[in-house]
Amino acid sequence: MKLSRNWLNEFTEIKVSDKEYCDRMTISGSKVEGCEVLGEEISNVVVGRVTHMERHPDSDHLWVCKVDVGGDAPLQIITGAQNVSEGDLVPAALDNSTLPGGVKIEKGTLRGLPSEGMLCSLGELGLTVNDYPYAVADGIFIIKEPCSVGQDIRTVVGFDDTVVDFEITNNRPDCLSMRGLARESAVTFGTPLSLPEPEVKGSGGNVSDYLDVDILAAELCPRYTARVVKNVKIAPSPEWLRRRLRACGVRPINNIVDITNYVMLEYGQPMHSFDYRCISGGRIVVRTADEGEQVATLDGSLHELRSGMLVIADAEKPIALAGVMGGANSEINDDTSTVVFESANFNGTSIRKTAIALGMRTESSSRFEKGLDPLGTIPAVQRACQLVELLGAGEVVDGLIDVIASDSAPVKLLLEPDKINRLLGTDIDKHFMIKVMKDLGFTFEGDMMTVPSWRGDVVHYSDVAEEVARFYGYDTIEPSVFSGSAAEGGLTAAQQAERSVRALCRDMGYSEILTYSFMGQSDYDLCAMPADHALRRSFTIQNPLGEDSSVMRTIMLPSVMQCLARNYSYRSQNVRLFDLGKIYLPGDNELAIERNTLAMGAYGGGMDFYSLKGNVEAILKYFRIRGAVFEAESGHFAFHPGRCAAVRLGGTLLGVFGEIHPTVAKNYGISERVYAAELDFDALFACRGDEPSYVPLPRFPAVLRDLAVVCSADITVGRLEQCICGGAGPLLRDVKFFDVYTGAPIPPGKKSVAFSLSFRSDDRSLADGDIEPEMNDILAALDRELGAKIR
Repeated sequence: MKLSRNWLNEFTEIKVSDKEYCDRMTISGSKVEGCEVLGEEISNVVVGRVTHMERHPDSDHLWVCKVDVGGDAPLQIITGAQNVSEGDLVPAALDNSTLPGGVKIEKGTLRGLPSEGMLCSLGELGLTVNDYPYAVADGIFIIKEPCSVGQDIRTVVGFDDTVVDFEITNNRPDCLSMRGLARESAVTFGTPLSLPEPEVKGSGGNVSDYLDVDILAAELCPRYTARVVKNVKIAPSPEWLRRRLRACGVRPINNIVDITNYVMLEYGQPMHSFDYRCISGGRIVVRTADEGEQVATLDGSLHELRSGMLVIADAEKPIALAGVMGGANSEINDDTSTVVFESANFNGTSIRKTAIALGMRTESSSRFEKGLDPLGTIPAVQRACQLVELLGAGEVVDGLIDVIASDSAPVKLLLEPDKINRLLGTDIDKHFMIKVMKDLGFTFEGDMMTVPSWRGDVVHYSDVAEEVARFYGYDTIEPSVFSGSAAEGGLTAAQQAERSVRALCRDMGYSEILTYSFMGQSDYDLCAMPADHALRRSFTIQNPLGEDSSVMRTIMLPSVMQCLARNYSYRSQNVRLFDLGKIYLPGDNELAIERNTLAMGAYGGGMDFYSLKGNVEAILKYFRIRGAVFEAESGHFAFHPGRCAAVRLGGTLLGVFGEIHPTVAKNYGISERVYAAELDFDALFACRGDEPSYVPLPRFPAVLRDLAVVCSADITVGRLEQCICGGAGPLLRDVKFFDVYTGAPIPPGKKSVAFSLSFRSDDRSLADGDIEPEMNDILAALDRELGAKIR
């Protein structure tokens, strides 16, 4: 939104420098994108009067002019323009003057005669015939505006102004207007604000005799207001109006069109004007377009409409794209005699969709799409009619048409100073809060505020706090520290565990990878997952990037295998990778159960089953998990049936690891042994042991005993160790496996397994008599539960 500071002074006079104005407006919440001093490139150009002209003696088209510029004597300036006459007021660029585009003018000679400057055209001053319709485009600018000889040309053509360009956020459409920014400026600088209400005298008649309005799409057009102007006189707008339009980046056209643009800039309410002759049946219908219906717009384009697009129609045809652009079949022409002013409120989403679909985003649509004030339609159309009367552009028919299809109650909020101060960390006085809110247009009944209709962004006490804070000054709020747990910061226990496990994996030689949470059904096939397996019940993505990313993963293994396969294809050796991510399992109410999962994969570098088992044990040790059991797992679809183990703690499955099945490895293009683990991180965290506490060093020595037992060959070392611990008393402190033997004299189908047992008491040195009962209990348990006997 471009704001003219000269125009701003009509509403509130702010006497500060451009820099201070921009800085303070930005601090108060109205961000300034840029600031331009109009005519900044023009210097030493003044109004001159041509006092004498004669032909150049050495040219048939040059004129030697004497120009009075307010100095001691007239200057001699030579020009080739043929539209200059004696007595004309013209822009004269003097010696060492500058013009837009970096043009520098110095005195010189033309065909042997001195020329002490240059007479300027509109284009050389950065102007067009739209700014001064009486001027000619290819000749010298003959000034008809009130001015005096020697006057700086910038003050004559309106370049004595500064234009501030604001970046208006989508929630503040009220600031897409001069009046809205004037209100913000007045509150920021504490200056009086004058926002006069328009007054229309009227000329008799009744608008109902001219026009009827029906709204058939109430949800897309909450309000439609219209007035009629008769005996219209199409002419150029006065210079002051053209100047303001130009400063705000709008090209002047004629008085009627300029009035609608002027009101849009002043009030933020887009308007449109129709030639009444083109409205069939004197009836305006706000409706949605029929599929394939066509309309030609003012830009000369023919658009084919889709069903649902909002149009303004008459009794027979569309005459405008609602909120976007008028139709060519109702355009204001030089012979237009009666005009209908439209000031309506349209659904922002509908307008935006139409504008994007047709590729024609306009000033009007960009405002409507942000959601305008429904109560702004009447003041805008009244102001337009007031300007018609002020400019003598026509006679305003009495009465207005105001159709309200849907209405809403104003928002009311309770002013809670204590709550606002707690939120801001301030101690702002209640009276200051009330003053700020009143200055912004809020009204009060006690502590109950009524939010003005143009502030649709204020719906909560925190919004009120923002208003108070930005005018109190964000830069004046003293820094403070949050109280309570919010100030503590840091990581949760789970987050710290994730970081530590990642660091542990890196310490063990693994490189971290980050993989996508989605995959394709073909990935399950690569892992040899049975077609009826429960893990194939995946959540399907509604708008997948492709078939290979169409479902949310239920296992991490395919993600790791893909990365291993990619590294293998690059001939990378000794690869170890890990990923800590999520899997998504079907749950109740069609919601996913998200489980954090640690996946590890490796090949080469001496990696084998027992190396991977050691890595898993290191992770269990970090979580201080005691009593975990490693059990042979032969039924997992992706692992080698004889080289796979499951990790359990009681009835909880903590994970599975082992060698990948050769067929699966081949599916991924890997021709050597691959090892992988998939551990349930959430289960590991839930089963973590107590925080370690200090235990003094033992005062008494340990007693070591070796134990070798003969058992069936299919009994695992883990089961033997578990049985030893279960059968022992409190003196057994540690069990370490150190040997397994098969062969003579061990019978076939049997094996010998040896352990080192450590016994210790905290209050005395142990004797053989203390150890023997413990050993007997252990042997009895081994024999009873596993049929294992001492060797």
